Amino acid sequence: MKELINNLKGDKGIWSFVMLLALISFMPVFSASTNLVYVIGKGSTIGYLVKHLVHIIIGFGLIYLVHKVPYHYYRGLSQLLMPVVGLLLIYTFFQGTVIDGANASRWIKVPFIGVTFQTSALAMIVLMIYVARYLAKSDGKEVSFKSSFIELWIPVFIILALILPSNFSTAALIFSMVSMLVFIGKYPIKYLGMVIGMGITMLVLFVSFAKAFPDAMPNRVDTWMNRLERFTSDEENEDDYQIEKAKIAIASGMVYGLGPGKSVQKNFLPQSSSDFIFAIIVEEYGLVGGLAVLILYLMLFFRFLVTAHKARSLFGKLLIVGLGFPIIFQALINMGVAVELLPVTGQTLPLISSGGSSIWMTCISIGIIISVTKKEEEIAQELQEKEDREAALQQLIDEHILREKQREEAEAEGQQQPAAFSIEDRSANPMSAVFGK
Repeated sequence: MKELINNLKGDKGIWSFVMLLALISFMPVFSASTNLVYVIGKGSTIGYLVKHLVHIIIGFGLIYLVHKVPYHYYRGLSQLLMPVVGLLLIYTFFQGTVIDGANASRWIKVPFIGVTFQTSALAMIVLMIYVARYLAKSDGKEVSFKSSFIELWIPVFIILALILPSNFSTAALIFSMVSMLVFIGKYPIKYLGMVIGMGITMLVLFVSFAKAFPDAMPNRVDTWMNRLERFTSDEENEDDYQIEKAKIAIASGMVYGLGPGKSVQKNFLPQSSSDFIFAIIVEEYGLVGGLAVLILYLMLFFRFLVTAHKARSLFGKLLIVGLGFPIIFQALINMGVAVELLPVTGQTLPLISSGGSSIWMTCISIGIIISVTKKEEEIAQELQEKEDREAALQQLIDEHILREKQREEAEAEGQQQPAAFSIEDRSANPMSAVFGK
């Protein structure tokens, strides 16, 4: 175990917080799975626990493998994967799978394995790396709107257009994170304002087209509109079932909670082990447990800020921001939905909610971030070793100079001492003074 820990390179703070969040996830996932077992009659609680354990183990395996790869390799890899991601999103758009009755075709089944995979999660990672690559390449150069629009924004809008019809919340999150990343990367603000305006315009046109021709293409515009209406309306709505059960769960938790596994609302709350797992955490562990989870995410966010500040290359800084910040924002969105600060979005709680693809994609992002911090540690270690070698060499030089000085002083004293004895000897023997030796 000690040898394994020693092999974990990179920022130890990020490793620690990720491990804590993964460890915390087991109890709420195990507790919430009873909804699927006893209410829906699907599987067993131990089976869901083992399945979640396997997802976590594979996730940490991905972190370990990804963090071993030098992060500058991802610069070229993002260019190669952009067309692949586009094809996967097109396939998902037409052949996507509905999971657990969710009215959203966002997943595809991996052949021969039977594992479902959410392609938009992979698209976010690849797109963030692609944007970071472009900004790092353009650093210090004059950027024109035409060239940047062709090379940067057209790929971004294509990916968003493929995600938007079935997953508005993920598309909005990606667009927000890309806008934040290009702002941090010193992209001209006037160009960014134009792009944001174009994005809003295209969204309005898409919604208008979907409302006018609802059967023209698969979309969930009516679902978005209904959620917004329920969120902004003061009247109670019988369709507003999930959020009401989540609020009951949070209110029941009080300060210290009902205790592990004692949640009541998990039997009534759909998606209690994924989208609304935070409500189950608060119900069972109270305000204390909810705040503890929030603080862990904020501490992880702080480590992202620190490591981004320490990174020497612009590409490394942008990778940490582009891949790390969406994890934190997704967590805050999930918590905001549970307490009705935001409308229902379908975003999971990273590293805690059940679900293989969401855990694995989060772990890949974490692995790339740790790869950046590992490289920075290696550079810092090389600089420290160089300083130590220079200090040791300087010490040897100083010691040599000191020895030479001491030798010269000793020789000077040796030359003066025999002359004094000669005078004394001659004064004591007058014959030797006259005749010499």
